[in-house]
Amino acid sequence: MPADDAERELIARCLRGEAGAWDAMFDEHYQVTARFIFQLSPDISPDDAEEICQDVFLAAIRNLNTFKGDCQLRTWLFRIAANKARDQREKARAAKRGGGAGPISLNAEDPTTGLTLDPPTTAAGPDRQLDAREQGQMLHEALAHLGEPCREIIELRYFGDLSYEEISATLQLNPKTVSSRLSKCLDKLEAIARRVFSRETNATKPV
Repeated sequence: MPADDAERELIARCLRGEAGAWDAMFDEHYQVTARFIFQLSPDISPDDAEEICQDVFLAAIRNLNTFKGDCQLRTWLFRIAANKARDQREKARAAKRGGGAGPISLNAEDPTTGLTLDPPTTAAGPDRQLDAREQGQMLHEALAHLGEPCREIIELRYFGDLSYEEISATLQLNPKTVSSRLSKCLDKLEAIARRVFSRETNATKPV
């Protein structure tokens, strides 16, 4: 879906250097972009998502004049975000290979109050939360094995919640091609996920 007239006008105002226009763009798109980034990987913390999101908007400020309006601004920002998040994950993996990090205790005291975190909760118990987290990590591991362009199209569709038309404009593909590629990529992801899940299940079986 291309940018509508209101969005084109907002972008034109930004390019003219109107501070209020930049504020309006940030107010509308910053938080949703940060949420999109946070969903991309279990390795991305809220602080990481905030840092990446800042990089995304710095890139948007520098490159807004290249935005052609053939997709919505949010779609354009999400694609920048996916690339920035991917770069951050690669840097994090390289840092881990270069040296380890110390373990963090779940019962660590707050350095200011000296108290440990023990809030009441109605969420699922620790065992179910752990299962959900492990399943999420395995899903992201399966995604990591997909490679491009499958990973990108799945991230935009299911993490960015973009329509086929928006993905079509972002990736410059025919909508029918988007549908066909997404279907094939999901089949591929399912096959990889089955192997990953099976490996983890076998690893936890008693010998």
